[in-house]
Amino acid sequence: MARKIIDISMCLENDVVSDPPGYGPHIDYITHKNSAKDVVKFFPGAEEKDLPEGEGWAIEWIKLMTHNGTHLDAPYHFHSTMNHGERAISIDEVDLNWCFQPGIKLDFRHFPDGYVVTAKDVEEELLRINHELSPLEIVVVNTRAGLRYGHDDYVSSGCGMGKEATLCLLEKGVRLTGTDGWSWDAPFVHTQEKYAETGNSEIIWEGHKAGREIGYCHLEKLHNLEAIPSSGFMVSCFPVKIRGASAGWTRAVAILDLSLIHI
Repeated sequence: MARKIIDISMCLENDVVSDPPGYGPHIDYITHKNSAKDVVKFFPGAEEKDLPEGEGWAIEWIKLMTHNGTHLDAPYHFHSTMNHGERAISIDEVDLNWCFQPGIKLDFRHFPDGYVVTAKDVEEELLRINHELSPLEIVVVNTRAGLRYGHDDYVSSGCGMGKEATLCLLEKGVRLTGTDGWSWDAPFVHTQEKYAETGNSEIIWEGHKAGREIGYCHLEKLHNLEAIPSSGFMVSCFPVKIRGASAGWTRAVAILDLSLIHI
């Protein structure tokens, strides 16, 4: 098979807005020169000058949470239960078969920031791309947020997937979804305004909370979804295995079958 791998993950990096204030990652870079003194401590009698060009190793100390960068959320993140009362599984318990499947992209870039996608929107987009979903296909959602990464408004950009839209996918057998937005749900700043107006608490994190009814996973903070077609690709998104955790980082990629599509 002639194939092309497209990176659909964002970098972990300093000083780029990808999370709300106080929630972002921080990376300390230790250079070859700075680490030489630490390297020689492992070898009594050795001095920094004994190392080739006086260089040690390059390493990084990173402060982050499991929801920084491109990551896969487990059902445990959404609620303590799934499937109408079962214990919600953590990231180390997720079925890895879910994480390597044919992918489908829904293009919702035309929806305004804060818009909550409905089941009708999902069905219309599937009709537009002429695709009928099969169980376990991975559905990724391309929103306006994708092109706002690196800008101060990234976290508040893009539409979100409502409970109705999420269940529409899950009832068709989908078990892993994804978005290039900060959250699967609409950005909090917009939901906050709607809640203040209506007092309706059911709109809070409604897409995530759909997992109470049908357990599923979703990818958040994908990137470069504009570079992939609506179909004709596989998604690989195996998460880092953290015992009992709500999420795990992943280097998500799309693997295109060039015999099926034109790039």
